[in-house]
Amino acid sequence: MSAYAYGVDEASVRTGTPMRGSRYTPPSDYETVQLRDILADRGGAPIEAKQIDFLKAGPEESYPVYYAGDLAALNSPAVAIVGTRRVSREGAARARRLAKELAQNGVSVVSGLAKGVDTEALTSAMKHGGRVAAVIGTPLDKAYPAENKRLQEEIYENHLLVSQFKHGMRTYPSHFPERNRLMAAVSDATVVIEASDSSGTLHQSAECQRLGRWLFITRAVAEDPKLSWPAKFLSYEKCVVLKDIDDVLSRMGQ
Repeated sequence: MSAYAYGVDEASVRTGTPMRGSRYTPPSDYETVQLRDILADRGGAPIEAKQIDFLKAGPEESYPVYYAGDLAALNSPAVAIVGTRRVSREGAARARRLAKELAQNGVSVVSGLAKGVDTEALTSAMKHGGRVAAVIGTPLDKAYPAENKRLQEEIYENHLLVSQFKHGMRTYPSHFPERNRLMAAVSDATVVIEASDSSGTLHQSAECQRLGRWLFITRAVAEDPKLSWPAKFLSYEKCVVLKDIDDVLSRMGQ
């Protein structure tokens, strides 16, 4: 693997069209688990209850998470791949390559089911036999964006679909940053493939820093002179400029 696999010289581009058809079919059943139990089962660095205040869910240390599928997909190691919805051709190729390599090394791929980077990462990991977990900003009974409804169905049927929002709950824009915080908590690390200075992905980057999680930024983003946000995180001791898959695996104990 070239040391520049996640740099500016990426090739291999795929194009496609959104899947359309009948309405989204939500999971026929789902379960609830406490976030603290997910974290305890998967091991890794502990997170104090006071750090998980973003769920605001009743009694102290009670943070319900709703899921459909195999919760074992969140067992360590698990890496979130995130980034812009309006991903470039090169960024999409990087997301697919990284997801493929993680899947081939037994690392679960976590993402948010948005357009762009999320979709590229999840579909690539599944294509190459990996396990995935999609953490969504809506309840499990809704699909957003609608063009990903088939992908969402496939994930809850064969992998894992996770939400912190109850069935039937109305969705607000603020739920998506909250989704990013949950995604950071249930992953060992987050990789930012491509993101602007105003990207919602930066919420997840900040949460990695707050929770002591690994944060990887692709070299193409870290060295982009048009972006100011990477400099805000590069001084964080667990922030790494991603050049090669081994940068991630070596920190996951693989």
